[in-house]
Order: sequence, then structure tokens, then C-alpha cells
Amino acid sequence: MKTLSRLIAPVVALSLLSGCAAVTRVSGAAEPLNSFTLAPATYPNAPVGGSGHIVIEEASTSGALATDRILIKPSRVQAAYLPQSRWTDPAPVLVQTLLLSSLQNAGGFRLVARDAKGLQPDFTLMTELRDFQAEAPAGAAPVVKVGMTLTLIREADRRILATRRLDASAAAASDGTADVVVAFDAATSQILGQAVAWVQSNAR
Repeated sequence: MKTLSRLIAPVVALSLLSGCAAVTRVSGAAEPLNSFTLAPATYPNAPVGGSGHIVIEEASTSGALATDRILIKPSRVQAAYLPQSRWTDPAPVLVQTLLLSSLQNAGGFRLVARDAKGLQPDFTLMTELRDFQAEAPAGAAPVVKVGMTLTLIREADRRILATRRLDASAAAASDGTADVVVAFDAATSQILGQAVAWVQSNAR
């Protein structure tokens, strides 16, 4: 029987050697270190200003998600990265920025900040990033999965007001890098819209 360490070793090697067919099938990553970002939710008719301060903490995560590389999972137990491509920020920071910008765009708060330095925030939003990857089994088009758990805290008494788990997925039109990123944007957009509505309804 193979030991766990022997099973893990090939998984680690995938990210270094790009030895998995699902990753080498991604055809659009020809130029070195192409950088990609995602769009926050927009609200053209959002109210101007608002009341209350909220701090959006950097998302917590672990393992293969704690990087600026674009994660690809050929199978449930394998992890690799899209060749020659990266996010503009590590995934936890990118998610923090998207939530912050989306809440700013939606209005309703006087201030939406990245940290509490020099502030006395009314609320803090904590995020656990659970999924942020494209799943690409051999012979199938990639499907992007984004999942996070949100926790809203009222700072006056450090009470947890609410917790919500959000999940979304989007199929890529092809295994090309641009199409995979578009699918990331579509799945993340679903999450951001739900997150903003949830925060606004519970921050009171």
C-alpha cells in the first residue's frame, strides 16, 4: 500500500512541472506571468453615503489557495496552477478587495475599510475562502467553483450577528485561459451580489 507521503508527492510536483493533462490543455497561457483580476459588483443607482463603518478583513484560507497563482484541480486529490498566469493579488487579498469594492459601490455605509487602524468600526466582516479553483477533469471543460463563509461581527459587543455560507459555480466556454478567467468572474459575481445583500440586511 502506498503511504500518504508518496501519494502527496505527485500532487506537489504538478504545480512545479505542469505534468497534468488538464493543465497543459489550457491553451491561452502562452506569455509569461499574465496577470488577471476580477470585477466587483456594481450598483448604478446606489445611494450616496450612509451610516456606520465596516471593516473587511483579509480572507482566511490555507494550502493551495494561499497564493496569487490560479488554481486548477484535475481531480479531487490533485492541485496544480494555470501555467504562466496569476492573479493581480493573492487570492485572499483579491477576495477582500472585491468584497470591499462591492460594498463601497452598493452604498449604505459611511465608510468601508480594509483594516481598523485609526478607526472605531461598527462592524467587521470576516471571510473564510474555501473554494477558488477551476476543476478540470480529463476530457471535460473546466468548471470554476467559488465558495466562502462570511461572518459579520458587531464591534460594540463583539457579538456574531450572522454567518452565511455562499457557493457558486460557472462553466468555462473552453479550456483557454481567457475563458477560465471569465468563468471565475461569473462565479465570483454571483457570490458578491449575495454577499452584499446579506451584509446590508444584517449590519444593524
